[in-house]
Formats: sequence, C-alpha cells, structure tokens
Amino acid sequence: MSEISARNRAGAGADGGGGDDGGGDADYDVAVIGYGPTGVTAANLLGATGLRVVVLERDAEIYSRARAISTDEEVMRIWQRIGLADRLKQDMLADRPLDFVDARGRAFLSAHPTPRGHGHPPQMFLYQPALEQVLRDGVARHPNVEVWLRHECLRLRQDADGVELTVVGTADDSVRRLRARYVIAADGGSSLTRAQLNVGYEGRTYEDRWVVIDTKMLKPWPDHDRLRFRCDPARPAVDCPTPLGHHRWEFPILPGDDERHLTTDEAIHAMVSRYGIGPDQIEILRATVYSHHVRFAARFRVGRVFLAGDAAHAMPPWIGQGMAAGVRDVANLCWKLDAVLRGELPESVLDSYEAERKPHVKEVTRRAVFVGRIITDRRLAVTRVRDAVLPLLNRVPGVAGRLQDSHWIPVAHYADGFRDRPRTKSSGITFDTRASDAGTVRAGTSRSEPARSEPARTEPARTGTSGTGTSRTRASRTTAPGHQIPQPWVTAPDGSRVRLDDVLGGRWLLLHGAPPTPQPGWERAGVPSLTVLSAGSSPAEGAVVDCDGVLRAWLTHHRATTLALRPDAYVYAAAPAGTPLPPPPEGLSLTSRANTASTPPVATPSPTSSASSASPAAQGTP
Repeated sequence: MSEISARNRAGAGADGGGGDDGGGDADYDVAVIGYGPTGVTAANLLGATGLRVVVLERDAEIYSRARAISTDEEVMRIWQRIGLADRLKQDMLADRPLDFVDARGRAFLSAHPTPRGHGHPPQMFLYQPALEQVLRDGVARHPNVEVWLRHECLRLRQDADGVELTVVGTADDSVRRLRARYVIAADGGSSLTRAQLNVGYEGRTYEDRWVVIDTKMLKPWPDHDRLRFRCDPARPAVDCPTPLGHHRWEFPILPGDDERHLTTDEAIHAMVSRYGIGPDQIEILRATVYSHHVRFAARFRVGRVFLAGDAAHAMPPWIGQGMAAGVRDVANLCWKLDAVLRGELPESVLDSYEAERKPHVKEVTRRAVFVGRIITDRRLAVTRVRDAVLPLLNRVPGVAGRLQDSHWIPVAHYADGFRDRPRTKSSGITFDTRASDAGTVRAGTSRSEPARSEPARTEPARTGTSGTGTSRTRASRTTAPGHQIPQPWVTAPDGSRVRLDDVLGGRWLLLHGAPPTPQPGWERAGVPSLTVLSAGSSPAEGAVVDCDGVLRAWLTHHRATTLALRPDAYVYAAAPAGTPLPPPPEGLSLTSRANTASTPPVATPSPTSSASSASPAAQGTP
C-alpha cells in the first residue's frame, strides 16, 4: 500500500508529500488516528456506511511483532458485519484446549471454551500481522476511505462544527491541515491524542516485565496445539499455539535476571528446553520485552474526539481480551457516529459510548487480573494450596462448570446506556450533551459503572411517541433490553441458510416472535420489521425460520415477544405478547438516510486473497 492511498482526492498526492505546507483543508466525516486492529476495524465499519473517512498512521508497514494471540466469537461476529470473518478464520486456530499446569507439568485445571451463541467458535488463536493484513485488504474495498501511512497528527483543534487536524508526513516533514466532523483516536497506549486532550490515563504498570518470544515451528512436539499456562513459582510461563506455523512463549524477567541476555537465542533455548523443546524444533523470529498495564482513560470522549482501544484502556493479557476490547469499542461507536452524521439520531447519543463500554472493559480487566494472579503467583505456600484445592473444586458440580467452561469473559449488558428503561422517580437516564463534560450520565446514575442497586420503582409514562398510551411498567417486565441477541443459523426469505446478522443487516429493526403487534411510533420512524418463524416453517417474505429454536427460546427466557434492535443487535426495547413497545428513541428517523451522508453506502464483499473467500451472507455456511 502506498504511503497515501491512491484513492486520495486530487491534491493530496500519492507520493506522501501531502501538498504544500499548511495548504488547503480537506473535509471528512470521520478521521481515524491509528491503523492497528482497532483503527482498521473502525475504517472497515465506517467504510461500509459510505461516510467519508481518512485514516492517519505513523508507520509505513504493519507492526511485525505479534502481540494479541487470540480472539472470541463476539469479535468474530463484528468482523462478520464487515464481510471478513470467513477469510480471517482461514488463518486462525479454533477450539484449542487450555490447561493450567503446575511446576511438574500436571494440569490442575483445564478449560474448554463454550459457545455463547454468536455463531462462531468461542475462542480462536491468531497471528496478528496476518490478521491486520486481511483487515487492511478489507479497507481497500471502500473508495470513500483514504489511508495516509507515514502521517502523524500533531495537533487537534475543535470548534462547533468539527475538528481541525494538523498532520505531518514523517517521510518528508510536510505539513497539512484537514477537517473532520469527528475523530476516533486509536493510537495506542502512548496515545499522543490523549495527551493533547489532557486526559489522564489512570492505573498502574506492573513491576514485572515479560519476554515475549515469537518462533516458527520446525518440528512439532506432542500437544503443541494446547495453550498451557505454566504456573511454576520458579518461573511462570505462557506456552501458546499460534497459527501459520508459529508458536509463542512468554517468560517473566525475574529479580537478578539480565534483561538483555534473556532475549538472546541462547537464553531462549535454555528456557524452552525445560519443556523438552530442542533447538532443532523452533526458529526464533523475535523476542521483545513488554510491561503489563492496568489503566483507563479518565474520559473516553472529549467533545468530538473519542478514545478507543489501548488509547482508552490497557489490561494484562491473561484472558486475551486487550485487542478484543478495542474492536468492541469501535463496533459500539461507529454505528452511532453514522446515525448522528446522517441526522437519524441526536448528537447526545454519542455520550452512551463511554457509559456502555467503560463498565464492561473494567470488568474484563478485573477478571484478567484475577487469572493473572493464578498464573504468576510465586509464593510457594500459596501455589501449593492452589495446586491442591483447584483440582478438588474441579470435581464439585456447578463449580466445575464455571471453572471449566472458560466463561471468564463477562457478557456485555448495558445497564446504563442507549436503551429503553422504565421511568423512575428521577425521570430515568439522559446523556449530557455538553462537550466539556462528555459522557456524563444524569439522574443519579453512574457514568462508569453499571447500576447495581435494587430495581427502581416504575411509573406510567406520561407521554409517548408510539401513540399507544400504554404504561411502560408492563413492558419493563421483560429482561431483554441492554442484551445482545444470539446469532443462530436461520432460513432467509429466499430459502438460504445463513447466520442471523446477515439478514438483520446492521440496521434498526423490529423483531417479532409472534404475529406482529402494531407499532405506529416505530413505523413512523421508518423502522422495518422481521418475524421469527418456528423451526420447520416454510420460508416467507419478511420472516426468518429459527432453524434450531435458539431465538424463540431466548425470547421466552427474557419474557419478550417483540424486540426493537439497534444496528449492533443489542436490544433497545422489548415487550411481552400483546403489549406495544415503548416509544423509539427521541429523534430517531430513518426516512432521510439516502440524503444525509457524504457518499452513498457501498457494498462490502470480502477482499480477494490467495485463499477462497465467501460473500458476507454465506460466511461459514456448513
């Protein structure tokens, strides 16, 4: 890829020169700073909407050092939305077992990834440079996305209409200015954007540093495809399979170690020889020293600028969720930016980004820290108790299931955020639209933690745009709002077998589990409907057949018959049988979609590659 994509508008230059110093502004809907997994996912999501996007990346090439080593089914579901899941899975390892082993190599706890209903394998190991290349190839499908490599944003200046970015070309020190309506800063843990905004990065950096070793596997050894956390108090280690013929180890730098020596081939071969791995079985590609962090940006939003990925938070790697958290960030944010830029929703909805993402990423981090303590504790007395007690707990019904099914990653449920809720004595929740206090949640609810107090008392709605005059108290009995619906295989109206999201299409949608109840408020807003038919039904227009009964069982569990789905498949509102939905969000209007974007939406076929690829609607069809 050229330093500035050839898709750039006239005057930007394809040689990286960037035009004359300080010359002519270029206008975009969204600027994305940083082109790692978070930034490139954002570019794909925004590119598919037809918005005009520019990506700024300081480096000329993909970072060659593998950092993330795994992802999960929810993230694969996000990449399915951009038409890349099937291609990405070709370079991944799925459903590999996981063992915690003691100093003698005996497993005291084994975990088996359990699907959560997102339509993809629950855990997949990856090789990050290869993953990023596929995601970048995906961006090339979108002529409305410009990619400026070897360019760094040195200054941001916000005003009422947008953000002015001063950009320097690192190849020749050229300077350009451009404007964007909004900015996503995905420029990493040392984010220059976060520093310019004077946003604190609160938390801690662990004293222990770790050597991360990437190797090419020359001669496989027994069980090389099992992930092992080697919980040896003498020197803990991570022993991890990675795809495309790679294998990875991680070792702590202990007191008295020579850090520089530990990155040499001699030291690495000595450390892995403890596990029976000889010099003829691996080729050492690189060894890098990393520190582990637990940090959160004080704010995820400052006016028109949003922090995402490591720029917003950092966690230790023990449950493989650092990269995944950044992908979830932009999946939550990008559809909201699109809706606001098209005039479909008010600007205040953007405050829900932090209210929804920060509590979840904090809980994920808390669990990562907990798992890390199990792995890295070096106190002999503690590790002896651990090695003896956990196998016993592993035999206790109920406890064993929680330990073994690897449900350590919390399910995202938006207790606070952009969803319907019963009216309370404090009039519910709204989002402050003031740029100087972005992200604030009013009405006595926390802006960074989910509500955990006893349920609020409900009152009938005094007004409503649905025209039904029905109390929201009745609708509030459902537990569906704030949850993401599962993604089973369904039969589409044309008779094809597809995953549900390929029919939902990333849009606002009313999903009916029974003959539809009229929803005039939602219909006036332009929200289409889809009916879920029971297994065995014939395909029908405006309906999907729930092939395995998953959706209808989920609706029953949550006491809901009708759902109002957001574009990210989270439930905005729900109602039981015969009850009208609560009103749509204030300002929701989908009738002018074709006229409010800078460019019309474009199709998102999978990028061509040496491996075969499938259309988004047929990814992974068995």
